[in-house]
Amino acid sequence: MKKNYILFGFICAFIIQAKAQDIHFSMYTEIPSNINPALAGVNYDTRVIGNYRTQWGSVGKAYNTYGVSFEQAIKHKKLKGNYFAVSANIYRDIAGDAKMGMLNPNLGFTYVQKINKQMKLSAGLQGGFVYRTIDISKLKWDNQFNGYEYDPNRLSGESTPRSAISSYDLGGGVNYSYAASEKFISAKDGNKFNVGASAYHYEIPRNSFFSSSEKLYTRYCAYMNADINIPGTKNAVMPSFIYMRQGRSTEFVLGAMYKFILRDQSMYTDKIKPSALALGVQYRYKDAIIPCFLMQYDKYAFGFAYDINVSALTPASKRQGAMEVMLRYNMSPGYGRNLGRGDQKASY
Repeated sequence: MKKNYILFGFICAFIIQAKAQDIHFSMYTEIPSNINPALAGVNYDTRVIGNYRTQWGSVGKAYNTYGVSFEQAIKHKKLKGNYFAVSANIYRDIAGDAKMGMLNPNLGFTYVQKINKQMKLSAGLQGGFVYRTIDISKLKWDNQFNGYEYDPNRLSGESTPRSAISSYDLGGGVNYSYAASEKFISAKDGNKFNVGASAYHYEIPRNSFFSSSEKLYTRYCAYMNADINIPGTKNAVMPSFIYMRQGRSTEFVLGAMYKFILRDQSMYTDKIKPSALALGVQYRYKDAIIPCFLMQYDKYAFGFAYDINVSALTPASKRQGAMEVMLRYNMSPGYGRNLGRGDQKASY
C-alpha cells in the first residue's frame, strides 16, 4: 500500500508540474525525426520506421510510447546533386492510471547540400502540434482517503484540471554526414558518421492542464553516431552518444554496438542480399544500463533494447525499466545511386 501512495504522489506531481517532460527512446539512432529533422533524406532516399516502448510496468500501470516516421528525398538533375527531403512523423504517449497522453504529429522539410561524394551538410525544419489529454475521472487525491480506504464520493479539495490542452510545435536543426559507401550494409568501405544539433518545442505557448502561463521548455539536442570498420575484418564498431537538455532536466546516453557482417553487399549484383547482426550496450547517466540488439537484412531492420534501471527508483522498479522494439524499411541509400551498382553515375 505504501508503494501505491508513493506512486500516486509521483503521478500527481508530474501532472501538476508537467515541466521538461518529453518522449524518449533508448534506440535514439532509430528515431531520426525526434532527434533532428535535418536527418531526413540524408542516409536513405526513403525510410519508414516504427517504434514502440513500454516502461515502469513493475511500478504501476505501464507507460507506453508509440512512433511512426517517414522520410523521402526529392532529387532532380537540375539541382546538380543537392536536393530536398520531406518527412512526416507522429508520436503518441500514454502514461499512468490517469492515462495522461500526448499526441504529436509533425511535417518536416530538409535541404541537403553535397560537399563531395562522401560528405553532406543538411538543415531541416519541422512543425506540427502538441495535443495533451488526461482522464480526470481516474485522478485520486489525499482528501479522498477516509482513513481506511479510497472513497470517490469525498471531495478532493483540489482544483480540477482541464481534460485536454493543445498548442503548435516547431523544431529545427543541422547535421553533418560522412559516408564512404553507398551501400546499406558493407564491410571495408562501410565507414559512416553523423554529428548534429537541434532544438524542439520552440516557444510552445501552453503546457499546463490548469489555467497558468506555463510553457513547455525547448528541448536542445546534440548527438554523434558512427559505423567504423575494424581493419582486417568484415566487422564494425558503432559508437554513439546523445545529450539532451530541457529546462532543468538533462539526459546523456553513451554506448557502442559491435556489428558482425554476416553477408557483405555485392558490387556486381543486387540478387545477393546483405545482412548484419549488431550487439551492444548503452548507459543513460544515473538512470539505466541498456543492452541493445539490431538485425539488418537488405532493406529491413529489427531492433530491441531493454532498460535495466539503476536510478533511485530501483527499489520499486526492481531494475525493470523499459522494453523497446523497432522496425525499419528503407529503399535506396541517400547518395543517389542504385543499390549494388556503385560504379554507375548518380541517378535522380
